[in-house]
Amino acid sequence: MTFNLQGKTATVFGGTGFVGRYVVERLAQAGALVQVVTRHRQSGYFLRTCGTVGQIVPVSCAYKTEAEIAALVEGSSVVVNCLGILAEGRGSRFAHVQTTLPGWIAQACARSSVARLIHISALGIEISQSEYARSKLAGERALLAAFPAATILRPSVIFGAEDNFFNMFAKLSKLAPALPLIGGGKTKFQPVYVGDVADAVMAATLRSDAAGKIYELGGPEIVTFREIYKRLFAGTGVKRMLLPLPWSVARAVARLPLVPLTADQVTSLKTDTVVGADAATLADLGVTATGMDAILPGYLDQYRSGGRFADKKRA
Repeated sequence: MTFNLQGKTATVFGGTGFVGRYVVERLAQAGALVQVVTRHRQSGYFLRTCGTVGQIVPVSCAYKTEAEIAALVEGSSVVVNCLGILAEGRGSRFAHVQTTLPGWIAQACARSSVARLIHISALGIEISQSEYARSKLAGERALLAAFPAATILRPSVIFGAEDNFFNMFAKLSKLAPALPLIGGGKTKFQPVYVGDVADAVMAATLRSDAAGKIYELGGPEIVTFREIYKRLFAGTGVKRMLLPLPWSVARAVARLPLVPLTADQVTSLKTDTVVGADAATLADLGVTATGMDAILPGYLDQYRSGGRFADKKRA
């Protein structure tokens, strides 16, 4: 049994973020009226071109009270929660963004008789000791306690043109003579393309058999941190020395000013983010995983010496 989105309201929390913008586009293509929830409404204006006039509506939310969450959920048939932070900052805490807010959203969905609730979580959170992972896991539990029929998607590292993973290290490679190989570079990842994550959200929305299930999302390849660097160097044409950093040293360095990695993120890197052998996956949602080689060259070449069109300029 499938769910028809035509003319129904879909509310996306965190809709202007990396994953959220792809989800908004997919929902609009399926005919939904999309409400994009963001801290500053004007930051969502760029998404209006993804649909017809009036189809995509950015709305402001301070994310401070249950009442404002409930008001935004009211009248929605579908709710997608893409909220998440990789590091704490001024006004953003793991406990609030990744534990409290999912609970509030789920409670509002239950009271408003929302048909579908899709929640973006993360792989490895059941075993990781990082505060990020603990808050994510607590958020899942709060969500399911209020709305047991929610679908939870746990992606590995997500890549795509706007990502903060490959892009971050690519930018760093342009500035630094060496790149850190944290913990010896043995941590395993199963990078998943952002477009596939958005397709998984749509599949979970449209299929009734996805309700109440957890899916682990990974791409077709499992790679180590060291191998990630090799893909990076191949895409940018920039090669740097790799500097092995023991875990304790990496955590100490991460506490220094201007370092683009936090101590908690170093702790997260101790845990592999690989799809479990018995897990429900992208394939179970009917989504074919996209390999890194099909996507990375399309945006890493901007970091090549001379820019994206350097080869054509020389020709």
